[in-house]
Amino acid sequence: MLHNLQPPNLQIMKKSISFLTPFLVILVLLFTGCGNSKPETREAAIVPDTAKAMVMPKPLKEKVLTAEEQKALTPDQVIQKLKDGNRRYTNNDLTARDHSALVRDAAFGQYPSAVILSCIDSRVTVEDVFDKGIGDLFVCRVAGNFVNPDILGSMEYGCKVSGAKLIVVLGHQYCGAIKSAIDNVKLGNITQLLAKIKPAIEASADFKGEKTSKNDDYVSYVAANNVKQTIQAILKGSPLLKEMADKGEIKIIGAGYNLKTGEVVFY
Repeated sequence: MLHNLQPPNLQIMKKSISFLTPFLVILVLLFTGCGNSKPETREAAIVPDTAKAMVMPKPLKEKVLTAEEQKALTPDQVIQKLKDGNRRYTNNDLTARDHSALVRDAAFGQYPSAVILSCIDSRVTVEDVFDKGIGDLFVCRVAGNFVNPDILGSMEYGCKVSGAKLIVVLGHQYCGAIKSAIDNVKLGNITQLLAKIKPAIEASADFKGEKTSKNDDYVSYVAANNVKQTIQAILKGSPLLKEMADKGEIKIIGAGYNLKTGEVVFY
């Protein structure tokens, strides 16, 4: 049997070719389009689908608010811009921003349109909530979103010195500071902090239902009253801001953030 006399290497090569033959046929069919269609026909079918799938990127915002733009705004226009921004936020349609360019553009001046007083809660990311970026907002944060002399001074700076047209006191659902105040927590400096929220609890005595931190409706009711109490504290504690509000130069309003939906409801 002569075939058994073939060199071992030749036998191995034949076996390798037999093993690879199906794969070589597949490769040939792929490159030739199975021999049944012309390359240009296949391209004509593919290109339109690819074009439909392409999405043009949003243009990047790279300029901060200018002094002229800030001066031209009215308090009501700023409120509307915040509402529009929150709508984009809840629709997952945030403005694309060139943050590096914005940092450079804001380096020598800032002209924010509003001052936002928020709780420190990590779930309430103020700039994102209103779809704003660098140079757009002054943000004060303290657990329970109340005011003290330092925060009042910051608000006066933001409005009287830097030209902001609006102050928003922003409360939120499931606020830990509100719950702790309801539970009368005593712990270090937190005790003194929670004392600032007690007037809101007193103002919520008319609530119909269980008045405990386990009742979400009651917690929300106290949170809303806390916002209102804070606005009154601003007007009482800062004659300067009250005068600006009386003249219509600024507005001081309250709002509540819904942790489940991301929606801000203005009071």
